Amino acid sequence: MSNFNTTLVVMAAGMGSRFGGLKQLEPIGANGEVLLDYSVYDAQKAGFNKVVFVIKHAIEKDFREMVGKRIEKKIDVDYAFQELDKLPAGFSVPAGREKPWGTGHAVLCCKEFVHQPFAAINADDFYGPSAYRQINNCLANQTGNYCMVGFRLKNTLTDNGTVSRGVCETDGNNHLTNITEITNIKDCAYENSEGNKVILPPDTVVSMNMWGFTTDLFGYLEDGFNKFLNEKINVPKSEYFLPFQIDELIKNGKKKVDVLVAEDKWYGMTYQEDKPVVKAAIAEMTKNGLYDGI
Repeated sequence: MSNFNTTLVVMAAGMGSRFGGLKQLEPIGANGEVLLDYSVYDAQKAGFNKVVFVIKHAIEKDFREMVGKRIEKKIDVDYAFQELDKLPAGFSVPAGREKPWGTGHAVLCCKEFVHQPFAAINADDFYGPSAYRQINNCLANQTGNYCMVGFRLKNTLTDNGTVSRGVCETDGNNHLTNITEITNIKDCAYENSEGNKVILPPDTVVSMNMWGFTTDLFGYLEDGFNKFLNEKINVPKSEYFLPFQIDELIKNGKKKVDVLVAEDKWYGMTYQEDKPVVKAAIAEMTKNGLYDGI
């Protein structure tokens, strides 16, 4: 445990379209624990001392009941709300807009609650204890760089369908230079635009949306979101994605991003059929004493 203060930002406003239902609230532990219980437990053990959940008002009651009230007993918790109308002055929600504004907007929505270096994660992903230790150590080093924890592609696949993954490229100093989003990956392979099968090395490092930031990110997000709205507010499905903003900061030479690699298996609930796999994995880890204190 470090004495350095870090916050965990959990992006939990998405409604889990492919999974069908609020996948963040699906019990997977023996005592009704959800994936988030394990994420917060791992983060707290790694040294994080505050959690900010980014949710929607529509799920607040269920979320507090099924997740919040349990976690609030263990760690300092705040709730930030990602709503369509949470827009900068001068902008209003276009008629017919239903889709949230994206992960960049989700993080921006928690600005008032985050006053120290922070990690941002997906609510429905299981990253494992070492990923939280790595990212917390990186934040505690206070280099001014951002960071991300990548996973080996082979450790992030599902047997129940295809996945999209952000393939990471780094320079000689292990700084992120590029993330290429590749869709429809199955068994480490995908079809390129010409229809040819491309095999990716199983050890390829991919981003699973686990990021580490300093609070200067919020200024960049405010500028970036304004720019996005000026250009795309009337495109119904447009989204302001966090990785796009990070990519721009890297390309403009404003920030460096240290790439850390977790060798653990990543678990997520992309498809309903993934749930038994995740439950079995968590049960095994619990049996081995990893979650005795949960």
